[in-house]
Amino acid sequence: MTKEKVLEALSNVQEPDLGKDIVTLNMVKDIEIEGNYISFTVVLTTPACPLKDMIKNACVNAIQLHIGKEAIVNIKFTANTNSNRTDPKTILPKVKNIIAVISGKGGVGKSTIASNFALALARDGAKVGLLDADIYGPSVPIMFGVRGERPMMMNVGDKGMIVPLEKYNIKLMSIGLLVDEKNAVVWRGPMVTQALEQLLKDTRWRELDYLVVDLPPGTGDIQLTLAQKVPVTGVVIVTTPQDIALIDARKGLKMFEKVGIPILGVVENMSFHICPKCGHESHIFGAGGAEKMSREYGTELLGQLPLDEAIRSQADSGKPTVVSDPDGPVAEIYRRIARRCAVKIAESQRDMTSKFPNIVVQNT
Repeated sequence: MTKEKVLEALSNVQEPDLGKDIVTLNMVKDIEIEGNYISFTVVLTTPACPLKDMIKNACVNAIQLHIGKEAIVNIKFTANTNSNRTDPKTILPKVKNIIAVISGKGGVGKSTIASNFALALARDGAKVGLLDADIYGPSVPIMFGVRGERPMMMNVGDKGMIVPLEKYNIKLMSIGLLVDEKNAVVWRGPMVTQALEQLLKDTRWRELDYLVVDLPPGTGDIQLTLAQKVPVTGVVIVTTPQDIALIDARKGLKMFEKVGIPILGVVENMSFHICPKCGHESHIFGAGGAEKMSREYGTELLGQLPLDEAIRSQADSGKPTVVSDPDGPVAEIYRRIARRCAVKIAESQRDMTSKFPNIVVQNT
């Protein structure tokens, strides 16, 4: 039995999301063989991979089929979430991927989705942070049940740093944790953008697989600051099916397209309502709006969430849906959205050939 034989057997195992075998994708590492005992590591596309058990079973079956049923297989899993926008001079060097959650219009449930999106990534094993970048209307302290709590300060070298709060395995930072919620933040644009930069750079995030940034509505100073000064991996756009919301969602999409930041997809919130008494499904804000927008701009409709009183009450109580009802149907929608984004990021990081220029040498 040789490593070549093991690799030959594993070349029959497909990565379900990427559609190629795990050997071609360079996912198999550290093969060790001792008698009938075979051990190796599989490097997953993301710690949020929902198909780990399927890949494990496929590996065991492939080895026993091609090498022999007497083979004893031990598989370890790790994940590669290195950002394809790594720059040694960038801010947040220990944060591998930054995902911005945006909406053109307020009141579409963006913060609720950003919170549950971050929780879904963490539930699948990723190290996640959540930055509430809505300086004028922070809501993350309420949604995570940390109202009134204050983050600690610590010195790192000669610089003071903010230690983010941690709740439900999420590192949290918000202007709402630094300013009394009864006091209005009355700042002009330059002060707001400076506050955002400080929340990003002066927070001791440590190592994160994903930092989810909950942006305020619109396409103003905060959005421009994030797009121009932070290596954003991708953007998730939140809208409702209503035309008024879709008009502004399109503006947000075009803004981030113009600055070269990938659009991961669109999430349609308040897509439908199920009557709790009779079970009738009604489309209060219209139907098909986000699907049409996704087709129009060549992006993906990541998921559709219901208009449900429980989602609101869970967020207001400080226990968002993924925490309070982790096995429920709405939490499953959030998990599918998060997993799909994680896979799309992993795909973009593996296919880097288009990122490098062609070099042509010629006589002059």
